[in-house]
Amino acid sequence: MDDGTPITPVPELTPPPVLSEKELEARQRRMIIGLVVLSVVILVSIIASTIYLLQPTTNTMKIRDIFIIWMALESMLLTMVLIILVIQLARLINLLQNEVKPILESTNETVSYLRGTSTFLSNNMIEPVLKMNEYLAGLTQLLVVLRLTKKPPKNKSTKPPMGE
Repeated sequence: MDDGTPITPVPELTPPPVLSEKELEARQRRMIIGLVVLSVVILVSIIASTIYLLQPTTNTMKIRDIFIIWMALESMLLTMVLIILVIQLARLINLLQNEVKPILESTNETVSYLRGTSTFLSNNMIEPVLKMNEYLAGLTQLLVVLRLTKKPPKNKSTKPPMGE
């Protein structure tokens, strides 16, 4: 099997650093505050642009402009929602790769060890006891046939019959 080629070790994947509960809460709080500030800025800009375009000196083209602005803001909002969706999907994939997969591998390894243990016990404990019982039953039957002992009694229950 040794053909002279060097064996390169497989690098181990290191999981990302685990954040403490306080750090995780702080990160979530900063994200929520940032999203709220961004939402307020967008809302203020929508209100300001609407007020500006509804001035009496505006013509009918302003209504069209308002509609275009609303559509642009809606597409920006949908883009942000899609970005958040992609980020959440990436976090889910990370969770599956770094937390669920090792648990499944550990469980599979444990089942493998249990299978080996049960095979070992079967081969080294149960089979010898069964063989000894077989030999004893054969020896007992031989002694009965040779009339050196009486026939062994059948397994009778020690309980009295129901009517007594």
